[in-house]
Amino acid sequence: MNALLEVNQLSVSFFGRDKEVEAVRNVSFEVRKGETLGIVGESGSGKSVTARTIMRLLPSPPSMVKGGEVLFQGRNLADRSDAEMEAIRGKEIGMIFQDPMSSLNPTMRIGKQIEESLIKHRKMSKSEARSEAIEMLKMVGISNAETRYSQYPHEFSGGMRQRVMIAIALACRPSLLIADEPTTALDVTIQAQILNQMKVLQKELGTSIILITHDLGVVAGMCDRVVVMKDGEIVETGTTEELFANPKHPYTVKLLNALPRLDEKKKPKPESLMKRAGDDVPLLQVKSLRQHFDLGKGQILKAVNNISFDIHAGETLGVVGESGSGKSTTGRSILRLNEATGGEVLYRGIPLQQLNRGEMKRMRRHMGMIFQDPYASLNPRLRVADIIGEALDVHGMSSGKAVRQKRIEELLDMVGLNASHAMRYPHEFSGGQRQRIGIARTLAVEPDFIVCDEPLSALDVSIQAQIVKLLEELQQRLGLTYLFIAHDLSMVKHISDRVAVMYKGKIVELAESEELYANPLHEYTKTLLSAIPVPDPKIESAKKLIVSTEASKADPYGLEQSSFLEVSKGHWVAVAGA
Repeated sequence: MNALLEVNQLSVSFFGRDKEVEAVRNVSFEVRKGETLGIVGESGSGKSVTARTIMRLLPSPPSMVKGGEVLFQGRNLADRSDAEMEAIRGKEIGMIFQDPMSSLNPTMRIGKQIEESLIKHRKMSKSEARSEAIEMLKMVGISNAETRYSQYPHEFSGGMRQRVMIAIALACRPSLLIADEPTTALDVTIQAQILNQMKVLQKELGTSIILITHDLGVVAGMCDRVVVMKDGEIVETGTTEELFANPKHPYTVKLLNALPRLDEKKKPKPESLMKRAGDDVPLLQVKSLRQHFDLGKGQILKAVNNISFDIHAGETLGVVGESGSGKSTTGRSILRLNEATGGEVLYRGIPLQQLNRGEMKRMRRHMGMIFQDPYASLNPRLRVADIIGEALDVHGMSSGKAVRQKRIEELLDMVGLNASHAMRYPHEFSGGQRQRIGIARTLAVEPDFIVCDEPLSALDVSIQAQIVKLLEELQQRLGLTYLFIAHDLSMVKHISDRVAVMYKGKIVELAESEELYANPLHEYTKTLLSAIPVPDPKIESAKKLIVSTEASKADPYGLEQSSFLEVSKGHWVAVAGA
């Protein structure tokens, strides 16, 4: 097979304040015509720098290519002028970026953004480009393409924006497509749709793909060969089946071992945490909770629609579902970060909705939240000591500077950081370290109950495993109770005692973790489970990316006419058409 792209001994450095950072060192690989090459590794391994160097998208300075060459169809891209690279980008090499919202122009209509490359590279007239742009939207699975053509990026969901990015990247039928973490932080069903669309289009257009990801399940289902990167270097390469069956480098083994699997049994919890006898009073009771938002023009969004559940002390209740299902809104409504439209929440029998502002402030000492994006939830202007100390100050728990400092150091040690980290700012930490800081801040007021709102989203798989292990250790040590919100069903299974599945504001199924995964009863639950990429290329389901029910269907699971049936003790499922 002929090589479409050859990267030979590529080295890239970044310079600043008399300091050189070697981001990529002596990297070599090739991409053959019609194949998919996966590049995997943790954040900082050099994956994205390599991709952007191929596209000549890194600003110089501060970056500099120290050595090596990039040959595309036998031509060295380093020797191309800026004008020649503009002709190659989009026309011959397309790229899908990690965050479509920041990559799409928020002031331009979607159709116009697709038309740009068609007019520039394929020399189409405006009317021809418009027709082709609409066809591209249809090709990537966007319904009502004629209407969507005239809308702006903010009017699209995350998955639909990523489809638009694919349409833009493939509009000129490039020979090579570079997909840089195209499904990071997307729901499992949306991820399946995006990857499935890429495979279909690859088959139709004969495009070669470089897929950059940290999800080995995605690699198993998508890639022919794999390159593993660590600290700017390639540590292992081979076919997908060889790498999964017989990984040679310890780092590859570490990545494979960190990936949770649905077919693995979850570890039993210590008996001291399991307080779920029939006569035991729940720590938290949610009764007929509703959270509706007025969208104007007579439209009401029922984000949370009459849900009920209990959580017992020492328990972890997982909540899973796609974006927009109401998971995060449920967590925020429980803590009264959003004032609920109806229903009630009882904490140790106390109705939270009836508490005044001062009473609720005192109650917040017992209830905390770990947010999805640790960088956005940490004040960038404060040092870590003040971020954590602020919680102590607000609740009057810092009796003197020395006591405050000692408590901050204890909290940092508790989450696996050291005392020297207290004087740093959030931007000086990795994503995993920032999440640990967020956890330390939450633990500062010694809560009993914590809402974990997508705390693993966009973290590398090995970092996810570290955070989950930390949460489990803290639960055992401090007797914590969690509401664990996530869209990664594999991870949810291993950390949760019970799992609630949410769809369009309702809980459609609730059961013991092992029971739900072994015997899902609701069709939506089955759809979520079938869409999870299996981290094993030998398993046929790893190669079959299931596309979920289209969001355009108003009520595909009959929820508007559903009731609930207890099919076994503790296993509840919504039954359509009741």
